[in-house]
Amino acid sequence: MVTPTPRPRDVVLLGAQRWDSTLGSVVRGLDCDGPIALITAGWRDREDEDEELRNHLACKTVNLRLYHRSDEVNARDGDLAKAHRAKQTKLRHKQDFYRIRLEHELAANHVIRQRRAPPEVLEEEEGASVAAIRALDAYHYDQCERIHQEFEEAEGLYERPVIKEHREQLAEALAGCNAVAIAGGHVAALLNRMRLFGIRELLTNQSVFAWSGGGMVVSERIVLFHDSPPQGPGASEVLGAGLGLVPGVVVLPHPRTRLRLDDRERVGLLARRFDPAQCLAFPEGAHVTYQGGELVRPSSVIRLRRDGSYAPFEADPSEGNPGDGNSGEEQPT
Repeated sequence: MVTPTPRPRDVVLLGAQRWDSTLGSVVRGLDCDGPIALITAGWRDREDEDEELRNHLACKTVNLRLYHRSDEVNARDGDLAKAHRAKQTKLRHKQDFYRIRLEHELAANHVIRQRRAPPEVLEEEEGASVAAIRALDAYHYDQCERIHQEFEEAEGLYERPVIKEHREQLAEALAGCNAVAIAGGHVAALLNRMRLFGIRELLTNQSVFAWSGGGMVVSERIVLFHDSPPQGPGASEVLGAGLGLVPGVVVLPHPRTRLRLDDRERVGLLARRFDPAQCLAFPEGAHVTYQGGELVRPSSVIRLRRDGSYAPFEADPSEGNPGDGNSGEEQPT
């Protein structure tokens, strides 16, 4: 089994790319002329429909076809497929119970904010409410990680012949690539396939470009969010651990349609829940590079702040600068 030391050269987080040309210019700006490995497993049945992406990158590409590979694994190793389904069923139940408790905690926080009380009492009680939400988030995160690790250990995941075979093929393909491009789509489908084949451990010195769901997956904690879903008010919820390539950041793609930036209560609570991680929103055209342990060269990225405001993200932001925007519109950089 080939397991190189994971040390991506640069990790670039970007806004959605479907109607945007940021990716190609950023790739060329880092002098990355390919080959580039493509991970489009979040598209599931459309995984191979990558012509537009390949044309946009304008260099040699290799689609790793992780979703297709996972189907082959299921077909060849029935015991592993059964165990994987059982793991996913357990995770869905955990997510459901977590969501029930979370909705009550969020409702309690909203009620507490509306109460009249001496400021010091209100501040203390609202802080206790946020602490309870943070504890619930942390508990659920740990539970999900425990389930994943128990599955991997019980099944001897990376020693199973079919997994070893695919990992060797993937390691060989990645060794010939200068970068990896991770598209969005269904976040859980993408994450599950990348974990199944241990993609993080197969990375060496490739640059990584990730957007939408791909950006969420390379972070260390995946937060699902939608402030205005069709079925009614949404509650942002932790899905579990990502690959951890970009620590200290909660990635929030598609803010124009998924975030109510004019709602100070929601913005502030989201920032406080995940502090000290920074909640960064990525509209189309936005990007930032994680390099040498720091976020550098941000463009059009939006940072959510604890006081309920938001502002353009800077490499070394200071909380509470006067003049930072909160107009309800995304602020220019």
